[in-house]
Amino acid sequence: MTVMYQHGTLANLVPGGFAGTLRLGDLLQHGDTGIGTLTGLDGELIILKGIVYQVTATGAVHQPDAQALVPFANVHPAAFDQVSALEVATSAAAKAAMAQALGSANLFGAVMLHGRFARMHTRAVAKQTPPYPTLTQTAAAQREFTATAITGTLMGYFSPALYAGMAAPGFHLHFLSDAHDFGGHVLDFAGVAGTLAVQSFADVQLHLPAEDLEFRQRDLGGADVVAQIQQAEGSAN
Repeated sequence: MTVMYQHGTLANLVPGGFAGTLRLGDLLQHGDTGIGTLTGLDGELIILKGIVYQVTATGAVHQPDAQALVPFANVHPAAFDQVSALEVATSAAAKAAMAQALGSANLFGAVMLHGRFARMHTRAVAKQTPPYPTLTQTAAAQREFTATAITGTLMGYFSPALYAGMAAPGFHLHFLSDAHDFGGHVLDFAGVAGTLAVQSFADVQLHLPAEDLEFRQRDLGGADVVAQIQQAEGSAN
């Protein structure tokens, strides 16, 4: 099994820890596939075959510079364990198939689903500026997008409930169309026919922004941290 690398935690985003603390170029030293966001929660990232795509709140898709900074991201070297055909009517059925293919709710895992989607519903957050709001407050700055009969790649991670706070319990999924003109954080989807690939991880490397003074001094132990993460993540989990 390969290693999943994570920079930052979702718990740090809850009170507004949106400052970028790792360069994209350095992030890519740890994998060629993943998801994340940029400084100020500037859009949604999906990383495929070593190329980083940023879906902004305008709906545009860009390839950010290697010097751009991330406050949070997951990456891994793609080496998927199992690939199978998948045709389901709902996102719930797709997630059930993903969970079954991963085989354990106690391991971190990556999922990649490429195919044609009857409907894809995504969102992207507009770039925030200091002083940063809380994570839940950014809901007012997010834009939602819907596409029908679209072909593309859904990619993301499964995190066990035990590690809530480090990540969002359950699935955290992003999408990018094959035409590279639509994508974002996945809120819902329906009617997919395609190919599902999964990869499980026995090893997870959590890299924390130890040189960031605000992170070092921030209180991340609030009882409602996980609830706020789940609220901000929306129905994708």
